Amino acid sequence: MTTTNLLTDPAECTPSATHAIGTEAATTVATVLKSLSDPLRLRMLSAIATDPRGEACVCDLAELADVSQPTISHHLKVMKETGMLASERRGTWVYYRIVPERRSAVTALLDAFAPAAVADVQVEVEDRAEALRTMDARVTRLAEELADELTGLNRDLVIAIVRESYAGLVRSAKLTQHMIPLTERFARQRLTDLTRDRETGVPQVLFVCVANAGRSQLAAAIVNQLADGKVIARSAGSTPAADVHPHVRSLLAEIEGEQEAGEAFPKPLTDDAVRAADVVVTMGCGDVCPIIPGVRYEDWTVGDPALASKAGVAAIRDDIEARVRELLDSLLTR
Repeated sequence: MTTTNLLTDPAECTPSATHAIGTEAATTVATVLKSLSDPLRLRMLSAIATDPRGEACVCDLAELADVSQPTISHHLKVMKETGMLASERRGTWVYYRIVPERRSAVTALLDAFAPAAVADVQVEVEDRAEALRTMDARVTRLAEELADELTGLNRDLVIAIVRESYAGLVRSAKLTQHMIPLTERFARQRLTDLTRDRETGVPQVLFVCVANAGRSQLAAAIVNQLADGKVIARSAGSTPAADVHPHVRSLLAEIEGEQEAGEAFPKPLTDDAVRAADVVVTMGCGDVCPIIPGVRYEDWTVGDPALASKAGVAAIRDDIEARVRELLDSLLTR
């Protein structure tokens, strides 16, 4: 009895890979789709596409989310670089419009694909809404408990910080049973920042990137490991992601241990964190930090671990560690 090899017998298997999209075209499309893989960017693209004027100003788009104008400009720049948008400066404002050659693609994305995708997750959205209503009562209880504990602070301030912390996290974080502990940790950190004495306290460094899911998390962990408590590092994001990138979480586990790494989460940037810092290091997020007198600012051009290979991630870690050692030398010898 003979067995037919379906992998090599042309009578049984007719290759059809030649009908696939070409490599160059696939690369172009993938680049464009990647530039749109952010909810805020999609909303901005939709706002521009549906504006009766056929264009939108940066000031119009800033109303879509509670983020800074430089963050809006950063997202627009990403879409412009991939050929989706064109811009024109008029006075002090910049106006954006869909590139004519891309309008049909944008229409297909927003009018066909988006409704189909949303329909599939409608039940999940409804479940999330119910979870949010339940969570609100738990946040209120947490705020009251912290206010009872922290008697040295104004009660209304503690309650306000807890609620603001929850609101900042829930915009991007996954809604899980861990939201209350995350809110408590973030609120405690913010309250510590508010009461920190920069003149007598241990030097503090704040690392800021866009998503707080990679570079800034890694840099803060390295500082805290090498400084041995002589310098404190924190991190934040101008537009926090839902979770820390897996590549980075693996590195955090090597540096901090599995438990600490498992508790890491992206945090939104606050003015309190900037005011409490002696040094603010931006890492690929542009000019999104408020300028506070007495705070030293640095900008590190560092690769993104989320986009790198395994070898690339290791190289980025080494690059960050070298920069951290120089920073620590400058802080500890001052």
